[in-house]
Amino acid sequence: MSDPKRIPTDGDQAFGHNPFGALSNEGLPPAPESSPADSGRRPEAKLARKNRGRVDIIRQKAGRGGKTVTVVKGFVGIGLPEKEQLAKVMQKACGTGGTVKNGQIEIQGDKRQEVARILTEANFRPVFAGG
Repeated sequence: MSDPKRIPTDGDQAFGHNPFGALSNEGLPPAPESSPADSGRRPEAKLARKNRGRVDIIRQKAGRGGKTVTVVKGFVGIGLPEKEQLAKVMQKACGTGGTVKNGQIEIQGDKRQEVARILTEANFRPVFAGG
């Protein structure tokens, strides 16, 4: 005998009701083709603006025990998570440490050229400020 509480698993009938079962794709435009290069990118990377604004790159030595630090400041319109992500990319490219403090990115050493290249790739307009 069959138990009324049991759900059949032999595949004869579908479990539950599928609200999309009666729909068809007739009359709809075809789906966009995605290339293999697009699969690894984040959607916001494609939507990035051409110019995300000016940022200042400064070399500082004062008040740091004689150590040189590259400071990037003047970001407008980006939040802390994106600054931390940029700092991580800069640290990896420069092979040094760094941090995000007071809304600015600090990279250890005089790495202005490498930092400027990374910021240019991220659609910022880096400007060497100071001496």
